[in-house]
Amino acid sequence: STCACVEYYGKALESLIKQVKIMSIHGKMKHKRNKIFTEFRKLPGGILVCTDVMARGIDIPEVHWVLQYDPPSSASAFVHRCGRTARIGNVGSALVFLLPMEESYINFLSINQKCPMQEMKPQTNVLDLLPKLKSMALADRAVFEKGMKAFVSYVQAYAKHECNLIFRIKDLDFASLARGFALLKMPKMPELRGKCFPDFTPVTVNTDSISFKDKNREKQRQKQLEQQR
Repeated sequence: STCACVEYYGKALESLIKQVKIMSIHGKMKHKRNKIFTEFRKLPGGILVCTDVMARGIDIPEVHWVLQYDPPSSASAFVHRCGRTARIGNVGSALVFLLPMEESYINFLSINQKCPMQEMKPQTNVLDLLPKLKSMALADRAVFEKGMKAFVSYVQAYAKHECNLIFRIKDLDFASLARGFALLKMPKMPELRGKCFPDFTPVTVNTDSISFKDKNREKQRQKQLEQQR
């Protein structure tokens, strides 16, 4: 749903999935976008993590799966996203992830877009990769900060969803969401003000002590901390 989510999960997938080319693209990239798109089109296989910047008017041959991790803010965008697969007589699949409280979106799409959908049962014996993602955040401040930004942007995008009768921010389980983003602590943001999260356990580490792997960025950060002191 957001550029920050693409940056974070693109980086995560690069580390978690080996021997598969992972590329990321979003609206804020401007100059890089065409280069990444052209490179991806030439690949024999791979995964492209993207925002709705790729939802329409883009042709990539032989896309087998379109995974909609976040339901699009408009119903028409849902069909455009699905349309990236099964081009020109080919066969493809599209999957959208929904929380139980969001399931009435299926009926909404069926009426609004004449788009029939089938339930796909959750996979069993799935690997828990969240501890690894947490370790990555503890080892590199860049990953930690990307995760925090992604979470904040996700919540803000959810609050602006055009189907706000189905996607109700007041019903979101923020603790589960934060665990799903592998956050080390809850961020400070207006939507969480005054709320308690007994189901979320922050790390005992002082997150200010997490340094950037990039030595220049860390040097800059230390300089800023010194000035603040």
